[in-house]
Amino acid sequence: MYENVPQPIRNDGTGGYDTGPRDILRDFENPDLLVPPKTDAGLLPNLKFSFSDTSMKLNLGGWSREITVRELPVATTLAGVNMSLTPGGVRELHWHQQAEWAYMILGRARISSIDSEGRNFIADVGPGDLWYFPPGLPHSIQGLEHCEFLLVFDDGTFSDLNTLSISDWFAHTPKDVLSANFGVPISVFDHIPSGQVYIYQDNVPGPLESQKVDSPYGNIPQSFIHQLLAQKPIKTPGGSVRIVDSSNFPISKNIAAALVEIEPGAMRELHWHPNNDEWQYYLSGQGRMTVFAGNGRARTFDYRAGDVGYVPFASGHYIQNTGDQTLWFLEMFKSDRFVDVSLNQWMALTPSDLVRDNLHVGAELMDDLRKVKYPVVKYPGFSYYPK
Repeated sequence: MYENVPQPIRNDGTGGYDTGPRDILRDFENPDLLVPPKTDAGLLPNLKFSFSDTSMKLNLGGWSREITVRELPVATTLAGVNMSLTPGGVRELHWHQQAEWAYMILGRARISSIDSEGRNFIADVGPGDLWYFPPGLPHSIQGLEHCEFLLVFDDGTFSDLNTLSISDWFAHTPKDVLSANFGVPISVFDHIPSGQVYIYQDNVPGPLESQKVDSPYGNIPQSFIHQLLAQKPIKTPGGSVRIVDSSNFPISKNIAAALVEIEPGAMRELHWHPNNDEWQYYLSGQGRMTVFAGNGRARTFDYRAGDVGYVPFASGHYIQNTGDQTLWFLEMFKSDRFVDVSLNQWMALTPSDLVRDNLHVGAELMDDLRKVKYPVVKYPGFSYYPK
Protein backbone atom coordinates (compact mmCIF):
# COMPACT_ATOMS: atom_id res chain seq x y z
CA MET A 1 0.00 0.00 0.00
CA TYR A 2 2.87 2.39 0.86
CA GLU A 3 5.48 1.11 -1.62
CA ASN A 4 5.61 4.24 -3.82
CA VAL A 5 5.10 6.82 -1.06
CA PRO A 6 8.14 8.18 0.82
CA GLN A 7 7.99 7.31 4.50
CA PRO A 8 9.91 8.57 7.54
CA ILE A 9 11.70 5.24 7.99
CA ARG A 10 15.44 4.62 7.96
CA ASN A 11 17.08 1.45 6.67
CA ASP A 12 17.78 0.42 10.26
CA GLY A 13 14.03 0.44 11.01
CA THR A 14 13.85 3.65 13.00
CA GLY A 15 10.80 5.80 12.35
CA GLY A 16 7.44 4.56 11.10
CA TYR A 17 4.70 5.03 8.54
CA ASP A 18 3.05 8.43 8.10
CA THR A 19 -0.56 7.61 7.25
CA GLY A 20 -2.11 10.91 8.27
CA PRO A 21 -2.79 14.05 6.23
CA ARG A 22 0.35 15.04 4.35
CA ASP A 23 1.75 16.68 1.23
CA ILE A 24 3.39 13.72 -0.53
CA LEU A 25 4.82 15.83 -3.36
CA ARG A 26 6.51 18.05 -0.77
CA ASP A 27 7.99 14.98 0.91
CA PHE A 28 9.39 13.79 -2.43
CA GLU A 29 11.11 17.18 -2.82
CA ASN A 30 12.51 17.16 0.74
CA PRO A 31 13.82 13.65 1.44
CA ASP A 32 16.42 14.92 3.91
CA LEU A 33 13.74 16.57 6.03
CA LEU A 34 11.53 13.47 5.98
CA VAL A 35 14.45 11.15 6.76
CA PRO A 36 17.34 13.28 8.05
CA PRO A 37 20.86 11.84 7.87
CA LYS A 38 21.92 10.23 11.14
CA THR A 39 24.59 12.90 11.42
CA ASP A 40 21.96 15.66 11.77
CA ALA A 41 21.59 16.75 15.37
CA GLY A 42 20.67 19.65 17.63
CA LEU A 43 18.70 22.78 16.83
CA LEU A 44 19.30 24.94 13.77
CA PRO A 45 16.80 27.39 12.27
CA ASN A 46 15.18 26.87 8.89
CA LEU A 47 17.76 27.61 6.16
CA LYS A 48 15.54 27.30 3.10
CA PHE A 49 12.66 29.16 1.47
CA SER A 50 11.27 28.87 -2.04
CA PHE A 51 10.19 31.77 -4.22
CA SER A 52 7.26 29.50 -5.15
CA ASP A 53 5.96 30.00 -1.59
CA THR A 54 5.96 33.79 -1.81
CA SER A 55 3.20 36.18 -2.83
CA MET A 56 3.36 37.58 -6.37
CA LYS A 57 2.83 41.29 -7.07
CA LEU A 58 1.29 41.49 -10.55
CA ASN A 59 1.32 44.63 -12.69
CA LEU A 60 0.79 45.51 -16.31
CA GLY A 61 4.40 45.27 -17.43
CA GLY A 62 5.60 42.48 -15.15
CA TRP A 63 5.63 40.87 -11.73
CA SER A 64 7.80 40.56 -8.63
CA ARG A 65 8.13 38.48 -5.48
CA GLU A 66 10.58 38.68 -2.61
CA ILE A 67 12.28 36.74 0.19
CA THR A 68 13.26 38.81 3.23
CA VAL A 69 13.50 38.21 6.98
CA ARG A 70 9.71 38.00 7.01
CA GLU A 71 9.89 34.81 4.94
CA LEU A 72 13.31 33.52 6.10
CA PRO A 73 14.00 35.00 9.56
CA VAL A 74 17.62 33.80 9.73
CA ALA A 75 18.54 35.78 6.59
CA THR A 76 19.43 39.09 8.22
CA THR A 77 22.25 40.23 5.91
CA LEU A 78 20.65 40.06 2.45
CA ALA A 79 17.19 40.03 0.86
CA GLY A 80 16.20 38.95 -2.64
CA VAL A 81 13.62 39.94 -5.23
CA ASN A 82 12.73 37.82 -8.26
CA MET A 83 11.31 40.05 -11.01
CA SER A 84 10.10 39.68 -14.57
CA LEU A 85 9.36 42.40 -17.12
CA THR A 86 7.45 42.17 -20.38
CA PRO A 87 8.87 43.62 -23.63
CA GLY A 88 8.70 47.34 -22.84
CA GLY A 89 7.77 46.75 -19.18
CA VAL A 90 9.42 49.24 -16.82
CA ARG A 91 10.53 49.08 -13.18
CA GLU A 92 9.94 52.78 -12.69
CA LEU A 93 12.50 55.47 -11.87
CA HIS A 94 13.43 54.89 -8.23
CA TRP A 95 16.26 54.54 -5.70
CA HIS A 96 17.03 52.59 -2.54
CA GLN A 97 18.73 53.13 0.78
CA GLN A 98 20.42 49.77 0.10
CA ALA A 99 22.86 48.58 -2.55
CA GLU A 100 21.24 46.66 -5.44
CA TRP A 101 23.08 43.70 -7.01
CA ALA A 102 21.38 41.85 -9.88
CA TYR A 103 21.84 38.69 -11.95
CA MET A 104 20.08 38.44 -15.34
CA ILE A 105 18.48 35.00 -15.57
CA LEU A 106 16.97 35.24 -19.05
CA GLY A 107 16.09 37.80 -21.71
CA ARG A 108 17.46 41.32 -22.17
CA ALA A 109 16.82 44.60 -20.38
CA ARG A 110 18.06 48.18 -20.37
CA ILE A 111 19.26 49.91 -17.22
CA SER A 112 19.95 53.58 -16.62
CA SER A 113 21.31 55.64 -13.72
CA ILE A 114 23.14 58.81 -12.71
CA ASP A 115 25.49 59.58 -9.84
CA SER A 116 25.63 62.57 -7.50
CA GLU A 117 27.92 64.44 -9.87
CA GLY A 118 25.45 64.30 -12.73
CA ARG A 119 27.35 61.66 -14.71
CA ASN A 120 24.98 59.17 -16.34
CA PHE A 121 25.00 55.52 -17.34
CA ILE A 122 22.84 53.50 -19.74
CA ALA A 123 23.49 49.93 -20.90
CA ASP A 124 21.81 46.76 -22.11
CA VAL A 125 22.17 43.51 -20.17
CA GLY A 126 21.53 39.90 -21.12
CA PRO A 127 21.66 36.38 -19.62
CA GLY A 128 24.50 35.93 -17.14
CA ASP A 129 25.16 39.67 -16.82
CA LEU A 130 25.26 41.54 -13.50
CA TRP A 131 24.50 45.09 -12.53
CA TYR A 132 25.13 46.97 -9.32
CA PHE A 133 23.73 50.29 -8.11
CA PRO A 134 25.32 51.79 -4.98
CA PRO A 135 22.93 52.89 -2.21
CA GLY A 136 21.05 56.09 -2.97
CA LEU A 137 21.70 56.27 -6.71
CA PRO A 138 18.54 56.56 -8.89
CA HIS A 139 17.96 54.03 -11.65
CA SER A 140 15.43 52.24 -13.84
CA ILE A 141 15.07 48.86 -15.57
CA GLN A 142 13.14 48.24 -18.81
CA GLY A 143 12.54 44.94 -20.58
CA LEU A 144 13.73 44.80 -24.19
CA GLU A 145 12.06 41.39 -24.44
CA HIS A 146 10.53 39.05 -21.91
CA CYS A 147 13.13 38.94 -19.16
CA GLU A 148 13.62 37.69 -15.62
CA PHE A 149 16.27 38.58 -13.06
CA LEU A 150 17.29 38.28 -9.43
CA LEU A 151 17.81 41.43 -7.34
CA VAL A 152 19.80 41.20 -4.09
CA PHE A 153 19.93 43.93 -1.45
CA ASP A 154 22.37 44.29 1.44
CA ASP A 155 19.71 44.34 4.18
CA GLY A 156 17.60 41.36 5.19
CA THR A 157 14.68 43.61 6.21
CA PHE A 158 14.52 45.23 2.77
CA SER A 159 11.27 45.23 0.76
CA ASP A 160 11.14 46.30 -2.88
CA LEU A 161 7.69 47.74 -2.23
CA ASN A 162 9.18 50.13 0.32
CA THR A 163 11.52 52.05 -1.98
CA LEU A 164 11.78 55.67 -3.04
CA SER A 165 9.92 56.06 -6.35
CA ILE A 166 9.62 59.13 -8.55
CA SER A 167 5.86 58.68 -8.98
CA ASP A 168 5.32 58.32 -5.23
CA TRP A 169 7.33 61.48 -4.51
CA PHE A 170 5.42 63.48 -7.12
CA ALA A 171 2.11 62.24 -5.68
CA HIS A 172 3.07 63.42 -2.20
CA THR A 173 4.46 66.82 -3.13
CA PRO A 174 2.12 69.86 -3.42
CA LYS A 175 1.64 70.76 -7.06
CA ASP A 176 2.61 74.39 -6.46
CA VAL A 177 5.95 73.11 -5.15
CA LEU A 178 6.38 70.94 -8.26
CA SER A 179 5.53 73.97 -10.38
CA ALA A 180 8.13 76.11 -8.61
CA ASN A 181 10.78 73.40 -8.75
CA PHE A 182 10.50 72.78 -12.50
CA GLY A 183 9.46 76.29 -13.55
CA VAL A 184 6.32 75.15 -15.39
CA PRO A 185 2.57 75.79 -14.86
CA ILE A 186 0.72 73.76 -12.21
CA SER A 187 -1.52 72.35 -14.96
CA VAL A 188 1.45 70.32 -16.24
CA PHE A 189 0.92 68.02 -13.25
CA ASP A 190 -2.84 67.44 -13.69
CA HIS A 191 -2.41 63.80 -14.69
CA ILE A 192 0.48 62.57 -12.58
CA PRO A 193 -0.03 59.17 -10.85
CA SER A 194 -1.79 59.21 -7.48
CA GLY A 195 0.83 56.94 -5.89
CA GLN A 196 3.72 54.58 -6.57
CA VAL A 197 3.55 53.09 -10.07
CA TYR A 198 6.22 50.43 -9.35
CA ILE A 199 5.98 48.50 -12.67
CA TYR A 200 4.17 49.72 -15.78
CA GLN A 201 3.83 48.80 -19.45
CA ASP A 202 5.51 51.00 -22.06
CA ASN A 203 6.75 50.62 -25.63
CA VAL A 204 9.95 48.73 -26.35
CA PRO A 205 12.66 51.41 -26.62
CA GLY A 206 14.78 51.89 -29.72
CA PRO A 207 18.43 50.87 -30.09
CA LEU A 208 20.78 51.87 -27.30
CA GLU A 209 22.42 54.61 -29.35
CA SER A 210 19.07 56.25 -30.00
CA GLN A 211 18.35 56.46 -26.27
CA LYS A 212 21.64 57.88 -25.06
CA VAL A 213 21.54 61.24 -23.27
CA ASP A 214 24.74 63.30 -23.26
CA SER A 215 25.65 64.71 -19.86
CA PRO A 216 27.82 67.83 -19.62
CA TYR A 217 29.62 66.03 -16.78
CA GLY A 218 30.37 62.86 -18.76
CA ASN A 219 29.68 59.19 -18.05
CA ILE A 220 29.98 57.33 -14.76
CA PRO A 221 33.64 56.19 -14.66
CA GLN A 222 33.08 52.77 -13.05
CA SER A 223 30.81 50.45 -15.02
CA PHE A 224 27.61 49.36 -13.32
CA ILE A 225 27.55 46.07 -15.30
CA HIS A 226 29.70 42.93 -15.40
CA GLN A 227 29.46 39.97 -17.78
CA LEU A 228 29.76 37.10 -15.34
CA LEU A 229 29.19 34.25 -17.79
CA ALA A 230 31.87 35.68 -20.07
CA GLN A 231 34.33 35.55 -17.17
CA LYS A 232 36.87 32.71 -17.25
CA PRO A 233 35.85 30.17 -14.59
CA ILE A 234 37.95 28.27 -12.09
CA LYS A 235 37.60 24.75 -13.54
CA THR A 236 37.98 21.65 -11.40
CA PRO A 237 36.96 18.02 -11.90
CA GLY A 238 33.24 18.13 -11.23
CA GLY A 239 32.39 21.72 -12.06
CA SER A 240 33.43 25.34 -12.02
CA VAL A 241 33.23 28.58 -10.05
CA ARG A 242 33.14 32.19 -11.23
CA ILE A 243 33.93 34.67 -8.45
CA VAL A 244 32.89 38.32 -8.70
CA ASP A 245 33.61 41.00 -6.13
CA SER A 246 35.19 44.44 -5.94
CA SER A 247 38.49 43.05 -7.24
CA ASN A 248 37.05 42.44 -10.73
CA PHE A 249 33.77 44.43 -10.50
CA PRO A 250 35.06 47.55 -8.70
CA ILE A 251 31.70 49.30 -8.20
CA SER A 252 30.35 46.31 -6.21
CA LYS A 253 31.51 47.43 -2.77
CA ASN A 254 28.77 45.84 -0.66
CA ILE A 255 28.06 42.46 -2.28
CA ALA A 256 30.41 39.67 -3.39
CA ALA A 257 29.27 36.52 -5.15
CA ALA A 258 30.18 33.28 -6.88
CA LEU A 259 28.37 31.43 -9.65
CA VAL A 260 28.85 27.71 -8.98
CA GLU A 261 28.42 24.82 -11.43
CA ILE A 262 28.26 21.30 -9.98
CA GLU A 263 28.07 18.34 -12.34
CA PRO A 264 26.21 15.11 -11.43
CA GLY A 265 28.38 13.09 -9.08
CA ALA A 266 30.14 16.18 -7.68
CA MET A 267 29.85 18.60 -4.77
CA ARG A 268 30.88 22.02 -3.52
CA GLU A 269 33.58 20.94 -1.10
CA LEU A 270 33.37 21.12 2.70
CA HIS A 271 34.19 24.74 3.53
CA TRP A 272 33.13 27.88 5.37
CA HIS A 273 33.22 31.65 4.87
CA PRO A 274 35.05 33.78 7.47
CA ASN A 275 33.63 37.12 6.34
CA ASN A 276 29.81 36.93 6.53
CA ASP A 277 26.63 34.88 6.15
CA GLU A 278 25.96 33.25 2.77
CA TRP A 279 22.71 33.85 0.82
CA GLN A 280 22.13 31.34 -2.00
CA TYR A 281 19.88 31.26 -5.05
CA TYR A 282 19.41 28.00 -6.97
CA LEU A 283 19.16 28.47 -10.73
CA SER A 284 18.79 24.90 -12.02
CA GLY A 285 19.12 21.29 -10.94
CA GLN A 286 18.74 19.91 -7.45
CA GLY A 287 21.05 19.46 -4.50
CA ARG A 288 21.34 19.12 -0.78
CA MET A 289 23.31 20.97 1.86
CA THR A 290 24.25 20.07 5.40
CA VAL A 291 25.18 23.01 7.63
CA PHE A 292 27.38 22.39 10.69
CA ALA A 293 27.10 25.10 13.34
CA GLY A 294 29.25 23.68 16.14
CA ASN A 295 28.30 22.27 19.54
CA GLY A 296 26.91 19.11 17.92
CA ARG A 297 24.47 20.96 15.66
CA ALA A 298 23.95 20.01 12.02
CA ARG A 299 20.94 20.05 9.70
CA THR A 300 20.36 18.99 6.09
CA PHE A 301 18.13 20.64 3.48
CA ASP A 302 17.19 19.84 -0.13
CA TYR A 303 17.15 22.57 -2.78
CA ARG A 304 15.72 23.01 -6.28
CA ALA A 305 15.60 25.75 -8.89
CA GLY A 306 13.94 28.85 -7.41
CA ASP A 307 14.93 28.06 -3.81
CA VAL A 308 16.91 30.33 -1.52
CA GLY A 309 19.40 28.84 0.93
CA TYR A 310 21.20 30.48 3.82
CA VAL A 311 24.34 29.65 5.81
CA PRO A 312 25.09 31.53 9.06
CA PHE A 313 28.50 33.15 9.44
CA ALA A 314 31.48 30.75 9.54
CA SER A 315 29.27 27.62 9.61
CA GLY A 316 30.74 24.62 7.81
CA HIS A 317 28.77 23.27 4.84
CA TYR A 318 28.81 21.56 1.45
CA ILE A 319 26.41 21.44 -1.50
CA GLN A 320 26.00 18.09 -3.24
CA ASN A 321 24.37 17.55 -6.64
CA THR A 322 21.62 14.98 -5.99
CA GLY A 323 20.18 14.93 -9.52
CA ASP A 324 21.15 13.82 -13.00
CA GLN A 325 21.43 17.38 -14.37
CA THR A 326 24.05 20.04 -13.68
CA LEU A 327 23.35 22.09 -10.55
CA TRP A 328 23.85 25.86 -10.88
CA PHE A 329 23.52 28.28 -7.99
CA LEU A 330 24.73 31.66 -6.74
CA GLU A 331 26.53 32.30 -3.45
CA MET A 332 26.24 35.92 -2.22
CA PHE A 333 27.74 37.81 0.71
CA LYS A 334 27.42 41.24 2.27
CA SER A 335 31.07 42.01 1.66
CA ASP A 336 33.43 43.63 -0.82
CA ARG A 337 35.38 40.37 -1.22
CA PHE A 338 34.62 36.69 -1.71
CA VAL A 339 36.57 34.50 0.71
CA ASP A 340 36.27 30.90 1.82
CA VAL A 341 38.28 28.36 3.80
CA SER A 342 38.69 24.83 2.45
CA LEU A 343 38.60 22.03 5.02
CA ASN A 344 40.77 19.86 2.77
CA GLN A 345 43.37 22.59 2.21
CA TRP A 346 43.47 23.47 5.92
CA MET A 347 44.21 19.86 6.83
CA ALA A 348 46.84 19.57 4.06
CA LEU A 349 48.67 22.65 5.31
CA THR A 350 48.65 21.58 8.97
CA PRO A 351 51.34 19.29 10.46
CA SER A 352 50.27 15.78 9.46
CA ASP A 353 50.87 14.23 12.89
CA LEU A 354 48.52 16.77 14.41
CA VAL A 355 45.76 16.01 11.92
CA ARG A 356 46.26 12.25 12.13
CA ASP A 357 46.14 12.13 15.91
CA ASN A 358 43.23 14.60 16.16
CA LEU A 359 40.99 12.58 13.82
CA HIS A 360 42.41 9.05 14.30
CA VAL A 361 42.99 8.63 10.56
CA GLY A 362 45.78 7.03 8.59
CA ALA A 363 47.79 7.39 5.41
CA GLU A 364 44.82 6.64 3.13
CA LEU A 365 43.39 10.07 3.97
CA MET A 366 46.58 11.94 4.77
CA ASP A 367 48.25 11.09 1.45
CA ASP A 368 45.29 12.39 -0.54
CA LEU A 369 44.90 15.79 1.12
CA ARG A 370 45.22 18.70 -1.32
CA LYS A 371 47.29 21.81 -0.74
CA VAL A 372 45.55 23.37 -3.74
CA LYS A 373 41.97 24.50 -3.14
CA TYR A 374 39.33 22.82 -5.33
CA PRO A 375 35.96 24.52 -4.74
CA VAL A 376 34.10 21.73 -6.58
CA VAL A 377 35.15 18.09 -6.20
CA LYS A 378 34.20 14.81 -7.84
CA TYR A 379 33.33 11.92 -5.55
CA PRO A 380 34.00 9.37 -4.31
CA GLY A 381 37.72 9.76 -3.61
CA PHE A 382 39.49 10.70 -6.84
CA SER A 383 43.28 10.82 -6.32
CA TYR A 384 44.52 12.74 -9.35
CA TYR A 385 44.25 16.26 -7.89
CA PRO A 386 47.50 18.19 -7.66
CA LYS A 387 48.96 18.10 -4.16
